[in-house]
Amino acid sequence: MDHKILLLFSIFTFVLFYNPTNSNAVQLNALNIDSILATNELVMINFYADWCRFSNMLSPIWDEAAALIAKEFPEPGRVLLAKVDCDAEGSIATRFHITKYPTLKILRNGQVTKREYRGQRSAEALLTFVKKQLEDPVKELKAEDKIEPSSRSVVGTFASRLTPEYDVYRKAATALKDDCTFYIKVDAVDHNLEARGVLTELPPSGVPPPSVEFVHNNERLPYSSDFTMSALTQFLQPLCIPIVREITFENAEELSEEGLPFLILFHRPSDTKSKQEYNNLVNRELREEKQNVNFLTADGEKFSHPLHHLGKTVNDLPLLAIDSFRHMYLFPRYEDSHIPGKVLQFLKDLYSGKLHREFHYGPDSTQHPAIDGAAQVIITAPPESTFKKLAPSSNRYTLLHKDEL
Repeated sequence: MDHKILLLFSIFTFVLFYNPTNSNAVQLNALNIDSILATNELVMINFYADWCRFSNMLSPIWDEAAALIAKEFPEPGRVLLAKVDCDAEGSIATRFHITKYPTLKILRNGQVTKREYRGQRSAEALLTFVKKQLEDPVKELKAEDKIEPSSRSVVGTFASRLTPEYDVYRKAATALKDDCTFYIKVDAVDHNLEARGVLTELPPSGVPPPSVEFVHNNERLPYSSDFTMSALTQFLQPLCIPIVREITFENAEELSEEGLPFLILFHRPSDTKSKQEYNNLVNRELREEKQNVNFLTADGEKFSHPLHHLGKTVNDLPLLAIDSFRHMYLFPRYEDSHIPGKVLQFLKDLYSGKLHREFHYGPDSTQHPAIDGAAQVIITAPPESTFKKLAPSSNRYTLLHKDEL
């Protein structure tokens, strides 16, 4: 009887986990997802629903891409295309915060990247994307090379690419390569050691111990903790991903999906002064608000349409405004942003609903006197959000909560 039970269990396990990678994407469920994510360097997951027409359009393409990618990268553990039926696996859909179908998420070494796949939906385009993702994220830094001061760079010094410390560094670089440029100093590497295939945890004589430093604007910040993936990533992530980001038409969709209101500085392309002032303001007074709002800068010439909604033009730049994904609110006087506490209060007035109320009913004249003696004007409705229109489109996705933003 025990043998029969064991045989049945083996058959059940085979059916549950078997999915030939040379034919279709691997079907994930609550029982196999964690083991698959833990044993593959790169996993792309298609979160779909059978009733969604966009999901049905993508399904054969996704399976075709899985076959192409498995043929191109046959070694186990390198890359895998997978899929999740969100109706059957609701807990997985909740775990990954799925709000639209189909959603194409990318996981590196078991960690979800902050950017989803939004490229062309063809098998060839997906293969090209995977090839790019699997390129070595660490560049060799030769003696004659110079690091661009404005870039966010990480420089590692290692005895060999074969050491455990370098493997940790490479994995951290894979996770953050979209936000930082990673280098290894070639003149510090013992190439003979690599050629012999010798693995050592200790650097050979005359070679400095492993080190990592973050470089930005000619400032260097050394890493001083243990060489573990979690510790190194925790050190690098806030440095590689700045608290103030530039919004473009290319990244507006992914920024909108974070679901946080935007506090945006609209500036002229050549205006570096206001951008630096805004960065200083955010880091000095507003860092604790980063869980509640996205701090962004925007080229006011490219994003002239939001300015038009606010009754402004490029001639009025620089300007500060909030886009709540329902309405837009203009910070009254840009010059007042230099007054400590003014912009923080502007954000608090958004959270409390005060900005919206004042647009409907007008400000309290005893607390908000007219500027320069001008008459108070009661506006019956604030301008509609402009950036909501750059959020995921219903022409490409089935949105589960169309008003969630």
